[in-house]
Amino acid sequence: MAFTSLLSTTSKPQPESHPQTHPASLPANMKSELREYANRCSTTGPYADNLEVDALVVGGGFGGVYVFYELRKRGFKTVLYEAGNDLGGTWRWNCYPGAGVDSEVPEYQYSIPETYKDWNWSTNYPTYADLRAYFDHVDKVLDIKKDCAFGSVVVDAQFNTQEGRWHVKTEDGRTAKAKYFVVAAGFAAKRYIPDFEGIDKFKGIIHHSSFWPDEGVDVRGKRCAVIGTGASGVQITQAWGPVAGELKVFQRTPNLAVPMRKRPLTVQEQEEAKKNYPELFSLREKCFGGFLYTFSERSVFEDNEEERQEFLEKLWQEGGFRYWLGNYKDYLFDAKANREVYNFWAKKVRDRIGDPKQRDLLAPLEPPHPFGVKRPCLEYNYYEQFNRPNVEAIDIKNNPIAGFTETGIKLADGTVHEVDVVCVATGFDITTGGMTSMGLRSIHGTTLKDEWKAAAYTYLGTTVSGYPNMFHLYGPHGPTLLSNGPTSVEVQGRWIVDAIKQIERQGIKYIDPTPEASQEWKKRINALSDISLFPTTKSTYMGGSMPGKAFEQVNYAGGLPAYAQEIRAALPEFKGFNVVKN
Repeated sequence: MAFTSLLSTTSKPQPESHPQTHPASLPANMKSELREYANRCSTTGPYADNLEVDALVVGGGFGGVYVFYELRKRGFKTVLYEAGNDLGGTWRWNCYPGAGVDSEVPEYQYSIPETYKDWNWSTNYPTYADLRAYFDHVDKVLDIKKDCAFGSVVVDAQFNTQEGRWHVKTEDGRTAKAKYFVVAAGFAAKRYIPDFEGIDKFKGIIHHSSFWPDEGVDVRGKRCAVIGTGASGVQITQAWGPVAGELKVFQRTPNLAVPMRKRPLTVQEQEEAKKNYPELFSLREKCFGGFLYTFSERSVFEDNEEERQEFLEKLWQEGGFRYWLGNYKDYLFDAKANREVYNFWAKKVRDRIGDPKQRDLLAPLEPPHPFGVKRPCLEYNYYEQFNRPNVEAIDIKNNPIAGFTETGIKLADGTVHEVDVVCVATGFDITTGGMTSMGLRSIHGTTLKDEWKAAAYTYLGTTVSGYPNMFHLYGPHGPTLLSNGPTSVEVQGRWIVDAIKQIERQGIKYIDPTPEASQEWKKRINALSDISLFPTTKSTYMGGSMPGKAFEQVNYAGGLPAYAQEIRAALPEFKGFNVVKN
């Protein structure tokens, strides 16, 4: 991959305008942008004009709440801006039918004792409703919301080097000033809706999965469509299959999903396990993906055929991401080894699908891509849905969607599928989109959106050159999509808080990563990826599927333990940073 130099100019473009009007190319009831949710709830406290704080955190999900809590606990005057109407991040936005998490508890929760002492789950894989309740509990025990401003959509931000402070503007016209600016927008803040011809003329019900209405949509007896077969598409299909009058799932690439093995949890077993939680939370940071298991010490062909089948069957039965991140150590690096893992997957899934045409479409004998180079989804009866007479997968790889009519979805060959309800499960401007859509401007006058068009550059996956005292987490060049979210944000969040503590103790005005350090980190990101099978496939790991988006690795592919060691080496001397003292 080519390594282009970082942008650095002295021109000062005007901030992007953000008109309040609804996009003309979409139906009137279909939302596509966070700014459509901007809503000023008050004029005092965290909603005040000309707010002055030590630190401003943007994003009210796992990452933002964690950093906010840790900074405030250490005496920093901190406010949290959240575009939505409550805490929970992705779990406030993603309320589509069947929405739930693909990581088990207690892996998927905070290690903060106050948050788990009096909290128990009903199942090992919580739904979005469970996670909303969990964040309500987190607020209750940590008192987060008193310093939160909801409906706050950041549209412009730039660091003033003379003042040593960020100037941050919201959609409704407020300005906040802060020495430290923490972006916890996550990997899925910017929704992607393809520019389907005629979509604005469609007279049925249509929503993006991540902007699904909280009140839900009644699909009983209706003709339904799901466009996309990522995690959201899989979960919606499982939810709609049994109740929809008709369900058509428009698939470009098969989802190589693996069994979830969801089960109920008793209060007694959780209370008994809590004495081990500190050790479990420590263990998850020592495993490649931040789960409580990691890759086998053996490679695929160290085992004979019988041993290999036995090992893969064990992973399959245990379920979850074990078949992905607890598998043989070489299968993500060696194509021949990977094919063995894929063949096992295909046989297990094909045995579950009755119709030969649907079977070949959903679980082809020839892999659409190496197994595991796209994050597999977890399912419990996804493939069985296609045994129902009312559910059908539609191949749009060779016959793509041409557009919409008033009553249906039209394919390139002229076929029209009449539908009443459509879920656009086409994903996001993945990983980088949350940051590039915030109007961030560097001290050189350039915009992050322009700088990252050709390729994204960060330093340590937590900072960006030209954006002093700005930190990000669970975004570009961290372990992000190759890891369990809560584990990643605690590793990165602790580093961010410790860096800010050092800035204060050392009398520093601001730190700014050097272009050279950023270029070296980019090479490191690419080197870790290029030895694997990841670059063989266009995926969320390699920049996502949006047209025109750079094909590049946007995740640290060396595993969470190695990542933690690498970023810690920069502290406390701030290696790789320009340091400006007060």
